Amino acid sequence: MKIRPLSDRVLVEILEAEEKTKGGIILPDTAKEEKSEGKVVAVGSGKLLENGQIHPFEVKKGDRVIFGKYSGDEVTIDDKKHKILQEKDILAVYEA
Repeated sequence: MKIRPLSDRVLVEILEAEEKTKGGIILPDTAKEEKSEGKVVAVGSGKLLENGQIHPFEVKKGDRVIFGKYSGDEVTIDDKKHKILQEKDILAVYEA
């Protein structure tokens, strides 16, 4: 299924939570905390400014990002968890 976010929205695939701790303890599903990291899958056209211009995105498809834990709306696409966020909800981008 293909989804295209509108205006200043970003579609982010949520990265899976860790199965083990650093010490090697295996975590049950109930103890796993949902990650606030993901990979940008698609971006909208940009934010429409008051003067009629469109402000381009700072993030692009393929970027690994950190977003607010309770921000955006969660959707399931092809059995994978995704979030639809506004660009302002993205806190940081991992740089290589």
